[in-house]
Amino acid sequence: MDDDTSAYSGREGLAGPLPGPLVGADWLAARLGERGPVVLDASVGAHRGSEQRIPGARPFDIDGALSDHSGPLPHTLPDADRFTEELRSLGVDDTDTVVVYDAAGIYSSARAWWMLRAMGFDRAAVLDGGLPAWTDAGLPLEDAGPAPAVARGDFTARPRAGLVVGSDEVVAALADPAAAVFDARSRERFSGAAAEPRPGLRAGHMPGAVNLPFGEIQRDGRMRPVEELRAAFAALAGERERLFFSCGSGVTACVLTLGAELAGYRELAVYDGSWSEWGLPSGLPVVTGAESGGPLR
Repeated sequence: MDDDTSAYSGREGLAGPLPGPLVGADWLAARLGERGPVVLDASVGAHRGSEQRIPGARPFDIDGALSDHSGPLPHTLPDADRFTEELRSLGVDDTDTVVVYDAAGIYSSARAWWMLRAMGFDRAAVLDGGLPAWTDAGLPLEDAGPAPAVARGDFTARPRAGLVVGSDEVVAALADPAAAVFDARSRERFSGAAAEPRPGLRAGHMPGAVNLPFGEIQRDGRMRPVEELRAAFAALAGERERLFFSCGSGVTACVLTLGAELAGYRELAVYDGSWSEWGLPSGLPVVTGAESGGPLR
C-alpha cells in the first residue's frame, strides 16, 4: 500500500496538476475559467434532473450514452470507440484536466472517474461533496438548461486491462489469498435480509466477500479523512493488497475504489456486472448471513 499521492504526479493538464483523485470546491472554484478544468456532471437517476449546475458543466450521462445498452446489465462500460466518441462530443481533449461531480454528493461521480481511468485517462478527479458541497460554499451556479455548446475534443480512449473485470476474475479473486472482494451494498442486502431492488435477483452475497457499504466511508456527503479510510479498509482486507469492488450495478463500487485509492491501495478493480449479474439465477455461488466486520464509526 502506497501512503502518498505519487500516482498523481505528472498528471498536469491545462488547468495545472491535480493534488490527487479528490479535489475540494475551493480548489475547483479557483480554477474555473477559460483555461480551467473541464467539469462533468455525472449525476444519475432522479438527481439528473437538478435545476442548477456548476457553471459550464457538461453532462456525463452514465444512464444513457456512457453505458453499454447492447446487453441486459445496467451501467456497464461502453467500448473504446463509443467512449471516445462521447468524450469528444463533450469537448474533452487528451491534454485536459477533468473534474467530475454529481448532485447526490459522492455517488455516481466516482463511477465516471473510474471509467476515465479504465479508458487510460489519468487527469481526472472527483469533487468532494459534489454539488451540495459547492452550493453550501456559496459558489456560483447556473440554470441547468441544454448542454453548453463546446468545440469537439480530441480525446482518445486507451483501455487498460484489469481495472474493470468480469465474473471470472471475481471468482478467481475470491479464491486468491492475496485478494479481497468488497461489496458496497447495504448490510441488509449483503446479508440477504433485504430483497434486491431489481427483480429476479437472488438475495445474499458472494462467499468470502466482505461488506463495506459505500456511505460508511463518507461523512456529511464527503469522503472521510485518509487515516479513517485506511483503518476501514485494513480492518477488512488485512494484509491483502489486491482489492476488487462490487455493488448493485457497478456505480457505488467505484466510491469504495476511490476510498481505497485515497487510503493508498493501488491494485484495484471494479466488477462491472456487480450484483446485477452475479445475483441472476446461475451457477455463481450465493450465501446469506453477515460475514464481515461491523460498521465504520
